[in-house]
Amino acid sequence: MKYKLLGKSGLRVSELSLGTMTFGEDWGWGASVDESRKIFDTYVEAGGNFIDTANGYTDGSSEKIVGELIAKERERFVVATKYSFPLQMNEKKGDPNASGNHRKNLIQSLEGSLKRLNTDYIDLFWLHAWDFTTPIEEVLRSLDDVVRQGKVLYIGISDAPAWIVSQANTIAHYQGWTQFVALQIEYSLIQRTPERDLLPMAKAFDLAVTPWSPLGGGVLTGKYNQPPQAGDEQGRLETFGGGISEKNLAIAQVVSQVAAEIGHTPSQVALAWLRAQTGVIIPIIGARKLTQFQDNLASLDVSLSPEHLQRLDEVSKIELGFPHDFLQSDMIRDRLFGGTFNTIENHRI
Repeated sequence: MKYKLLGKSGLRVSELSLGTMTFGEDWGWGASVDESRKIFDTYVEAGGNFIDTANGYTDGSSEKIVGELIAKERERFVVATKYSFPLQMNEKKGDPNASGNHRKNLIQSLEGSLKRLNTDYIDLFWLHAWDFTTPIEEVLRSLDDVVRQGKVLYIGISDAPAWIVSQANTIAHYQGWTQFVALQIEYSLIQRTPERDLLPMAKAFDLAVTPWSPLGGGVLTGKYNQPPQAGDEQGRLETFGGGISEKNLAIAQVVSQVAAEIGHTPSQVALAWLRAQTGVIIPIIGARKLTQFQDNLASLDVSLSPEHLQRLDEVSKIELGFPHDFLQSDMIRDRLFGGTFNTIENHRI
């Protein structure tokens, strides 16, 4: 396992993050405590130190399990958790302040996470999803307060528009407040729309990117190109992976073909493609079974050739749309650069 700097910070995190949304059986499909421990131990033995959880994962069980697993070597691990969603959705319905990005929910969620994780501080505290109601200044000042209190070391933002993140870090810079150092988004071979604005923005602000659902809800494993099997969890796939379209199946087919050619599994190829993208990309890998996790972890041994990367890119590419396609057209480039575009070395790309 190698390590990367977490965005513009000096924090060193492993090149794969351990996703623990599967830790706990409260939702009916997660891993048992014993299986979670085996997955955790395998990750740590491989050199992993970057643990991703959230207050609401398996109704709080994920944080409790993680807290028990890190207890003996707390200082070794970079523990990331999130706030925005309620701890237990059904029990919190009707309470407008039990969720959201505002200061009240931030403080209540953070205090709850600290107790469940049995720790004095959170290494990386994520805003989980943008609510479009809380002023960005309230969010930033509240996060800066908990950093100054020593309860949080770094902050990140997840599932938010690029303009929100850009506005936030610009305001924080000029106010002297804590800035976001990481961005968590859905990104994979079947979800490449972040390439339009979110990923270029992350590069511009030197944000680390931690993609969730890197296997597209299981589509990129190739199992949905086969006859249906019991336990495929179709409903959950449609919620998190965007459904199974003909294009997604075609992408999965090429992934499987490349995997067969190089002697690896489709999951390993999909993760290797993600890790080969430019910028600081740290995929979040999680599993319900140790064997699944071991397979994903082995993606570190996979290096895709330029030809394989091109095939995967071609089958999954998207239109960037306006203004990107417009600004990259030969006509506009010719007018902007006076016919000299191809003679200029642009180190900012």
